[in-house]
Amino acid sequence: MSKKAKSDYLIQSVSRALDLLEAFSAKEGALGVTELARKLKLHKNNVFRLLATLETRGYVEQDTETERYRLGAKVYEVAAVFLQHLDLRRQARPYLESLAAKSGETTYLAVLERASAVYVDMVECEQAVRVAPRLGRRYPAAVTAAGQALLAALPRAQQEAALAGQAEPGTILDRLARVAAAGYAIDQEEGEPGVVAVAAPIHDLARRVVAAVECGAPAFRWTLERLKGELAPLVAGAASQIEAGLGLRPGAP
Repeated sequence: MSKKAKSDYLIQSVSRALDLLEAFSAKEGALGVTELARKLKLHKNNVFRLLATLETRGYVEQDTETERYRLGAKVYEVAAVFLQHLDLRRQARPYLESLAAKSGETTYLAVLERASAVYVDMVECEQAVRVAPRLGRRYPAAVTAAGQALLAALPRAQQEAALAGQAEPGTILDRLARVAAAGYAIDQEEGEPGVVAVAAPIHDLARRVVAAVECGAPAFRWTLERLKGELAPLVAGAASQIEAGLGLRPGAP
């Protein structure tokens, strides 16, 4: 008895939902129901039902002004998990090691999970006094350099959702705007007493943030001037190198 091909087990509704997600592209980032129906060769009622299901799960979102749809945050979350587990940590590791050697401090790779920065890899420095390991730990994103670098790259609505329940969210949002403009975030003992850090975001080709690289150090070794003048350029450079190594920058090898 011959074994059935996997194509024999396809579920049509799931396949159509995936076709709908794949209809969006860099050139067509927002599409209306009529456009999607034409591209997918489906009745508009069927497209609307697919969109309603995907919107409920966060895979698409609707612009309230134009009523057109675009990919939602859940697509980014799934992509971020893929990168984290398949490529991100492995390919970022050499750059974390290089950054640790250049800075003399411990380096980290962090991702955003809801309103938390989660540290998924680290390279410890050889200093006798150094930052305690954070690997696997979860911190409120608003109080760490990595978390602020990750939040600063999100749309305003997602920032507000992540900061729900935080004291003085307006102040934090203003700070995130400054982080986005600078290209890096500085934590001066906000996450942990006696610890300072600088972090920079890692973006994909669509300029969506997928992770952040952070360098953490005891506060007594780094003044604010040194953090900005010496450590920030090293961290930002490492983030750019990781993007290039992952092929996330145009023209990267």
